Amino acid sequence: MGPIDQSEALHRRARAFLSASLQPGAPGSPGPGRAAPAPFQQGARAASAPSPAPAAPAPAAPAPAAPAPSALPETFDELAVALARHQAAGCAPVARLYRARGVDVEALRRAEQIPAVPCDVFRFARVAVHPKEADERVFRTSGTSLGAASRGEHPLRTTATYELAALAWGERLLWPDGERLRVIILAPPLDEAPDSSLGFMLDRFAARLSGPASWHVRGGELDARGFARACGEARDAGEPAIVLGTSFAFVHLLEAELPSDATRLPEGSRVMQTGGFKGRSREVPAEDLRAAIARALGVPPAHVVGEYGMTELSSQLYEGTLAAALARAGAPEVGARAAPGLYLAPPWVRVTAVDPETLAPLPAGAVGLARVVDLANVDSAVAIQTADRVRVTEAGVELLGRAPGAPPRGCSIALDQMLGGAA
Repeated sequence: MGPIDQSEALHRRARAFLSASLQPGAPGSPGPGRAAPAPFQQGARAASAPSPAPAAPAPAAPAPAAPAPSALPETFDELAVALARHQAAGCAPVARLYRARGVDVEALRRAEQIPAVPCDVFRFARVAVHPKEADERVFRTSGTSLGAASRGEHPLRTTATYELAALAWGERLLWPDGERLRVIILAPPLDEAPDSSLGFMLDRFAARLSGPASWHVRGGELDARGFARACGEARDAGEPAIVLGTSFAFVHLLEAELPSDATRLPEGSRVMQTGGFKGRSREVPAEDLRAAIARALGVPPAHVVGEYGMTELSSQLYEGTLAAALARAGAPEVGARAAPGLYLAPPWVRVTAVDPETLAPLPAGAVGLARVVDLANVDSAVAIQTADRVRVTEAGVELLGRAPGAPPRGCSIALDQMLGGAA
């Protein structure tokens, strides 16, 4: 079997795992930092949240019965190891890292044994098993901190697995009630930013939700009045909306001089925000920005959902506040232990806090750097080492900001090993 055929076979395995892990009764990915699968019904899909076991479905009006429990096609560790072997065989930087760590890929048995690739490597080397001519799309980092010449790249041979991961978890945490939503986006459209992973995801969300959709950052400028018009159209139609955008764009929107109540949305509306919290004139604490967005758009604070993702990953984490609020309001119970600032990983993702010096895993509740194993990263690196500080417990992942200053020593050593600084 050639490399492309091997890749396609692994993508099929990954998509099978993703789909099965969200079915009732599936064990998913055990361990801290991820949300357990929850039951769902047609037309009223439950969101997932950390819980020792899948919650029981709420009593339902006449509707098709929930799907029968289904076992996973393989374990999380089996698939993670298969992906690691595929990547070590076809991606030179990954192979160098494994050799430098003295890792025998054939001896791997568990995901935590896989050396994690630092995010910075994506800026200096091509992290992909397939050749450039097989790229379907290349996602690039923004380059805002180090300049455009230092943008990291994440090549994808196919976007099918990425799309499935994004839509499946987005549905669980952003529209678990199956509500028909208008889509209002505070980010550039995909044709203006074709290499943005966020833009790609938001474009797919708009297509899936199938309601009226509008984009209000064009040519590098925020169209605040156009955003207000879209909110007014939603009010006039009496149709709830989902507003999707970067935290930075929301700060600019809040600084715009708009008439009072111009951006208020109908009941049932919700917001997804992602990214940092700096505007032109100030830095806004996350909790203050959430409250300001809720006031400006007329939505409950629990309906303002934070997203955590990065170019180097193919999956996202979300706060579970909306899913928990909808469960309490009568949607199928998810048993969410949700709180602002607590992020839930899908069953195909494991997040672990590791020591910045040794990259060794830390006990639950200890603060360390986020190591992420993402089974949707088929052709790049299944294990990613970030410089984001986190606290991971059974309830979820608490984000504590970037590690200050230079890359932590453990990440720096790994970077050197991948780029040929160590045998």
